[in-house]
Amino acid sequence: MTSSFSTPNKWFSMLSDYLVITFGVALYAYGWAGMLIPNGVASGGLTGACTILNFATGIPVSLSYIVVNAGLLLFGFLILGNAFGFKTIFAILCSTLFLDLFERWEASHMFFSDKLLLVVVAAIIESIGLAAVFVRGGSTGGTDIIALIVNKFWPVTLGKVFILLDVFIIASVLLVPGKTVEDMVYGYVAMVIFSVMVDWVMLGRKSTCQILVFSDHYQEIADQILLQLERGVTALDATGWYTGADRKVLLILIRKRELRDITRLIKSIDHTAFVSVSDASSVYGEGFDEIKTGVNLKKKKELKDA
Repeated sequence: MTSSFSTPNKWFSMLSDYLVITFGVALYAYGWAGMLIPNGVASGGLTGACTILNFATGIPVSLSYIVVNAGLLLFGFLILGNAFGFKTIFAILCSTLFLDLFERWEASHMFFSDKLLLVVVAAIIESIGLAAVFVRGGSTGGTDIIALIVNKFWPVTLGKVFILLDVFIIASVLLVPGKTVEDMVYGYVAMVIFSVMVDWVMLGRKSTCQILVFSDHYQEIADQILLQLERGVTALDATGWYTGADRKVLLILIRKRELRDITRLIKSIDHTAFVSVSDASSVYGEGFDEIKTGVNLKKKKELKDA
């Protein structure tokens, strides 16, 4: 059978990743440079810190953003991997360009008579944009890198890490002459909305399904799932209670985003196959999530053996 997930499809998938990252970065940058910054609002993250620096010194946000990120990129390479690091470089460069574009392009600046409404809309726009970048394996750098590193080893959601870092960044706006507690509160409102939206998108992306497949062509289906989708398959022994016949039932655990591909593959082999799909709240193991305890088990074992 000819694979429907051939090399051209992989190139298309990679291209779509970078297109989505570019679009997500544009949304993120516009939320900042087109809405928050022109209205004198600074929220959290590295962009927020650069915005506060801009309010105090006049240094363009895009300039301080790229300089600080140049150092933080080392963590992306060393801890999060080369593939992720390359997407991070791409996203940071795009972020810098879009921030600079929207900062200079005054016609793009949006002003609301109700400042709170503006903060809410801006936070939603930037969080959707950044979540899209995360979903495709990228990062806009700064505290995003720190949050992803923490999430890699500890059972702390991205949103919670952002909150802990952002509390201190946003509070520092009070150090800028002319800024008040009201400005700080607006920053916290944007922070909360941003964190909730990112968690909502990311947790939805990580949701998993458990699939049971009943088919006389179970062997071919299992082989193609391994070959094309690179997902593990378990064949369970079963007995039809009515017929008394022995048969195999396939058990497969997948990400919910893969459901369409796997059902399409099953039906292409056996259109009469019976497929049962149910949600799985948590799946730990290779190809899914790690059981994060905050303890380096490998190091602990080495110390024990020493």
